[in-house]
Amino acid sequence: MPYLSHLSRLGRLFLVAFLFTLLALGQTSQQPGGPATLTVSGDLTLKLTLTADDLAKMPRVTVNIPDQDGTKVDYEGVPLREILKRAGAPLEKDLRGKNLASYVLATASDGYQVVFTLAELAPEFANETIVVADKRDGKPLFGYQGPFRLVCPNDKAGARSVRMLGTIEFVRLQK
Repeated sequence: MPYLSHLSRLGRLFLVAFLFTLLALGQTSQQPGGPATLTVSGDLTLKLTLTADDLAKMPRVTVNIPDQDGTKVDYEGVPLREILKRAGAPLEKDLRGKNLASYVLATASDGYQVVFTLAELAPEFANETIVVADKRDGKPLFGYQGPFRLVCPNDKAGARSVRMLGTIEFVRLQK
């Protein structure tokens, strides 16, 4: 690069870093906009694509869990069983026999996955309040937290609280 010969080596490195930063910012701003969505699919009668506005219209709960530093954090959202119920998952009187061999696979946008049995979500069995949260302490989830997060307030370890939740898939092992 003869036209850069008058710059010091450090100056050239700075210029290259600056150009890469501009390129990265340009690519970020060119990504398609629109609301973030949560996809609910699998062996269901109804496939759902939910936005934060859709979740805001559903029955909501608030759960309180400790943050990494020990402070208490409030997450607000929709119980996972409510979302599955709207999609036609076999809950309540239908959660018997072969339907007990069903599970829910939650996947984050980075590929992280966790599994819940359908019975874990049903009040007739385990009565877990697993929440698809879209708010933390009254504000929309930020950056690495969201836009949606699966929160499991009764888990002793936070490994099943899936950040950046993108899909929920319902799977029947027996038909």
